[in-house]
Amino acid sequence: MPDELERRRILVVDDEERMVRFIRLNLEHDGFQVSEAFNGRQAVQKLRDVNPDLILLDVMMPDLDGFEVLEMIREISNVPVIMLTAKGEEDDRVRGLELGADDYVTKPFSPRELVSRVRAVLRRTEGASGSMHGLIEVDERLKIDFDRREVWLEGKIVKLRPTEYRLLFHLVQNAGWVVSHDQLLAKVWGYEYRDEPHYVRLYINYLRQKLEKDAANPKYILTERGVGYRFIDFRRQGKDSS
Repeated sequence: MPDELERRRILVVDDEERMVRFIRLNLEHDGFQVSEAFNGRQAVQKLRDVNPDLILLDVMMPDLDGFEVLEMIREISNVPVIMLTAKGEEDDRVRGLELGADDYVTKPFSPRELVSRVRAVLRRTEGASGSMHGLIEVDERLKIDFDRREVWLEGKIVKLRPTEYRLLFHLVQNAGWVVSHDQLLAKVWGYEYRDEPHYVRLYINYLRQKLEKDAANPKYILTERGVGYRFIDFRRQGKDSS
């Protein structure tokens, strides 16, 4: 049944032609448009030519591996990337996420799992929406404009990846309130990720590295141990100082 994600363009990058054909058939069955690349250099060229909405990128490829290709992609684009890996080791998954991947799927995977992950990543990168409008002045250092999707720190724009931006949106939207790990997983990643708590910790760390003066002693994104995270209540601060 068609939905808002129908006809999104997916670039599949894998040196195994049988795997590419398997993925193409299943994605096209669900209404996606699929382009193919069989090595890293082709992938970067296709990124420029096709302008995909999402990339499925295999880790184990000859010449350039998936991590090297991901680094090249992130130099020119914030397109969502899902890593395809035959390895289940935590180190490989974390490395991909640290380099800018949005998710990973471990081979072998079922068609249903793959499509579910693709849809989940596309949904969360469509952009945060809600009641947050106009320029938000957290303090003299940090300003956020959710209408323009811009974050300003000390007068300079901070580049956030789509998942980082969406996580920040939900934290700021609930400023002053504790948002649990489960709530953040559901809102930012989707209910499919309820058993992946490390995503929240990892991306909270990314945001702190980019926004805080001292990530080890955060002032904006506070940890409520064993429960979740709380963004400072900048609205109350403004009232108290007036």
